[in-house]
Amino acid sequence: MGKVFAKTQNVVVSATIHRDLPLEKLATKLEGAEYNPEQFPGLILKIEEPKASALLFSSGKIICTGTKSIKEAGKAIAAIVRLIEKLGLKVKGRPEIEVQNMVASGSVGGKLNLNEIVFKFENTEYEPEQFPGLVYKLPESHITFLLFGTGKIVITGAKSEKEIIDSVHVLRKQLIDAEELGEPN
Repeated sequence: MGKVFAKTQNVVVSATIHRDLPLEKLATKLEGAEYNPEQFPGLILKIEEPKASALLFSSGKIICTGTKSIKEAGKAIAAIVRLIEKLGLKVKGRPEIEVQNMVASGSVGGKLNLNEIVFKFENTEYEPEQFPGLVYKLPESHITFLLFGTGKIVITGAKSEKEIIDSVHVLRKQLIDAEELGEPN
């Protein structure tokens, strides 16, 4: 069998910083900020270290994306808080950070016949004329997989690294039990 793995590609977190944010002021003072309230109510902020993008809302809510680990996402939120505080806006206490979604890519270690899997597995969608991947919602879970004939996979909906790894092992066992895991390329 081929290599079975999953590697986190993107972590989305939300954070609450317990204070209102003057978005117009921030837009004029922060490098990498875009704010167009007629189009979207949040300020878009891109930071370089760690590399991330964030949406800041006047309520003090922040959505941060683009990092590759929960730890890195926490560092990005801390960097954003430091930028806000440098402008004289005090943030009381630590931000409350919550993981919203993690996206990973990986492999189940063998080829897949998506035309057979769509009939053997429930909770699937497969329209090869529109997209080459099969969408599979893992039963009794918030995890969704994109499966490709090569055995490559994309995992979405996880809230932790452990959940990503565990879900890949569950998927692999389901594929083996259904006799749907072919030899690797």
